[in-house]
Amino acid sequence: MKRSSSSKPNPTVLFHLFVLLLIHRRTGSNAQPEINVVVILVLENRSFDHMLGWMKQSLNPSINGLTGTECNPRSAADISSICVSDDAGFIDSDPGHSFEDVIQQVFGSTSGSVPSMSGFVSQALTISSTLPATVMKCFSPENLPVFSSLVGEYAVFDRWFSSIPGPTQPNRLFVYSATSHGATRHDPVDLLLGYPQKTIFDSLHDEGLDFAIYFESLPTTLFYRNMRRLDFAPKFHWFPTFGKHAREGKLPSLSVIEPRYFDVVGAEADDDHPGHDVGNGQRLVKEVYEALRASPQWNRSLLILTYDEHGGFYDHVETPYVGVPNPDGLRGPPPFYFNFDRLGVRIPTIMVSPWIKKGTVVSRPNGPTTNSEYEHSSIPATLKKLLGLKSDFLTKRDAWAGTFEHILQELSSLRTDCPEILPDPLPTRSSEAKEDSFLSEFQAELVDLAAVLNGDSVFNLRKDTGKQMTVKEADAYVNFAMKNYMKAAREAIDRGN
Repeated sequence: MKRSSSSKPNPTVLFHLFVLLLIHRRTGSNAQPEINVVVILVLENRSFDHMLGWMKQSLNPSINGLTGTECNPRSAADISSICVSDDAGFIDSDPGHSFEDVIQQVFGSTSGSVPSMSGFVSQALTISSTLPATVMKCFSPENLPVFSSLVGEYAVFDRWFSSIPGPTQPNRLFVYSATSHGATRHDPVDLLLGYPQKTIFDSLHDEGLDFAIYFESLPTTLFYRNMRRLDFAPKFHWFPTFGKHAREGKLPSLSVIEPRYFDVVGAEADDDHPGHDVGNGQRLVKEVYEALRASPQWNRSLLILTYDEHGGFYDHVETPYVGVPNPDGLRGPPPFYFNFDRLGVRIPTIMVSPWIKKGTVVSRPNGPTTNSEYEHSSIPATLKKLLGLKSDFLTKRDAWAGTFEHILQELSSLRTDCPEILPDPLPTRSSEAKEDSFLSEFQAELVDLAAVLNGDSVFNLRKDTGKQMTVKEADAYVNFAMKNYMKAAREAIDRGN
């Protein structure tokens, strides 16, 4: 018997049923997020207590922050103390944060191997009489409105440590390679040749996944030798391209944001390094968040905000020193011959995704060993899991570090209440950028890198660690060198085609 036309399935009804099935599969009770867009922004030189410690009292008591009673003695001979306060603002001075400085800050006058976190004031006194009060000052949450909003809305890690007790460059190397290749400070030979270790960028490339570096001054990822490969040159973009790629839904599997490291009038630094206005760093975070939030890729994204190291500012949490594995068997240079078996000071780390439960506080990881911790190597370790990388761990350190994919698996459905706009940041500085000041050690290292990329002589360009070059001059040179480098790379690629 021939069916009547009314008994035929209605194509429109079938289509809507199909759509409802897809929605149920993505947002139902057994939904698992498919995170395949990760954005990382690493800022400069601030400790957890300094930036986020006071949020325990006003925002979330679960945060391992400050009670207001934490103090440090002036010295073993002078036990009068300087205590924490919530009145941090613009900080013009640069506290000590070399490997030697951190030893004194962490251990104080105590002997043995157990950190007391009692030497921040005494170490600062070796630099100036006014610096001790500075390193104990912390920000009130209302003066960091962007971070306060993100901590309330997403996840804060209150037990995330820098990878070594030392300065910027070794710690930044750990973020993407889980080792500093034996460096506890800037190494001029490895700067010239490029640090040779394998990175997470290599792992992504080997498995057919893409990445991009969006930078404002000069990308520190070019300190890695492999990142200077000609076929990687198209992966470097000036920062405005990030917003364009986000709008178009073209962000790759991994996007790295590199802030502006040089503070000049009209183009102020936004890396949060002491001497720079943290209001500008808050503005950068706001811009990155809002671009990602408006992107068609938002539902599949994770934003990681962290710092390279603590910059000499006080933190009360004992630095881990038990069971921390040496990444690759290398030891640091004399006189300390550091065995890379201790972590550095705790630093602020915030993570953002529509799959993160509101107001999440993350402390100790659950494995992979009983004494694993969250540190910079946790980033490549977790990317390996999130992005399904089949390659081996980069070193013994990321094989040990705690991973954080579980924070994306606690919700049964995608959040629809994530703010589209964050609060406007507050400036902490009323004066203009001091563009005629001399370079910090890190800025001088960037000038060295720019010289290598541009084919100039490092030692002729700047003698005495760059002290004769001003910030304004360095900014102009670094921009010039990077434009030349990218132009030469494009021309070489075109010739090859």
